[in-house]
Amino acid sequence: VSAEEFIKKLFDTLKLPEILGGEDELRQLWSNPLTRSELISRLEKHGCGKEDLNKLRELINAENSDLFDVLQYIAFSNPALTRKERVESAEYNIYNFINKEQVEFIRFVLNNYIQEGIDELDISNLSTIINAKYGSINEAQKELGPSNEIQEVFIKFQKFLYQK
Repeated sequence: VSAEEFIKKLFDTLKLPEILGGEDELRQLWSNPLTRSELISRLEKHGCGKEDLNKLRELINAENSDLFDVLQYIAFSNPALTRKERVESAEYNIYNFINKEQVEFIRFVLNNYIQEGIDELDISNLSTIINAKYGSINEAQKELGPSNEIQEVFIKFQKFLYQK
């Protein structure tokens, strides 16, 4: 399947713009890991899974971009930022809303995101990320506070990552 055929399928068969809503709706859904996974599930139900989006990312030469940027590019003709560019443009806003200890943790998360991709921002990976950074949940709580606060920071910082 050529890039053009694949993109045509997304628009004609899947009605991608209808699934995604407008740009602001997509941004809002994508910027929260809970609603992002719901959107990904909705796309999969319509025949456009993560694997398809990853293939599409290659077709448009955006291998270092977030899947959000791929969707933005296809649905709204917006240029695709690399994950690194996305982080660099959001860092100031992200770090302004969290404390010094949280900055270190979120910087770790963002570096993993730049290297590995969107799965590093999935809420289901939070305990793995914490264990990789701190060795245990207990050690993380000593640095960052209670689990619910760690989860809240992990979810909230992502809205800044996807702001215009």
